[in-house]
Amino acid sequence: MTMAARRRVLIIKETDIVNVLTTLECRTNFSIKKITEYMLPKLKEAFYLHIENQSPHIIIRPVFEVFASELAAIKGVTKREAYFHSAEMTRFPKRVHKGINEIHYGISFKFENSKAVTLFIKKLITIIGGG
Repeated sequence: MTMAARRRVLIIKETDIVNVLTTLECRTNFSIKKITEYMLPKLKEAFYLHIENQSPHIIIRPVFEVFASELAAIKGVTKREAYFHSAEMTRFPKRVHKGINEIHYGISFKFENSKAVTLFIKKLITIIGGG
């Protein structure tokens, strides 16, 4: 599949992801700029939903890097190559990225459809030990 064709496939909307997260009982903590913090249901594990050029993606803590390929193997889930950095992801660890100051970072995933989001969140719950 060409890169252009792949980009066309990734058309899930923010409202679709939010609907899935609500259905799965993920809790919203806050929303700043283009980032919303969520908590997994019944767990004290934060993750973030970021809207980038109308393209939503979910960011998880870098400690889950060991599970990244397993999560990316879910049909309709794509892991971004580089870490995602944002000062608003306050529950995540920091590292120096481009400047001299440390900034929060995590692993970013994009989704093709609602089913992929559902399977991703359920897998993440299982990995953390809540499922």
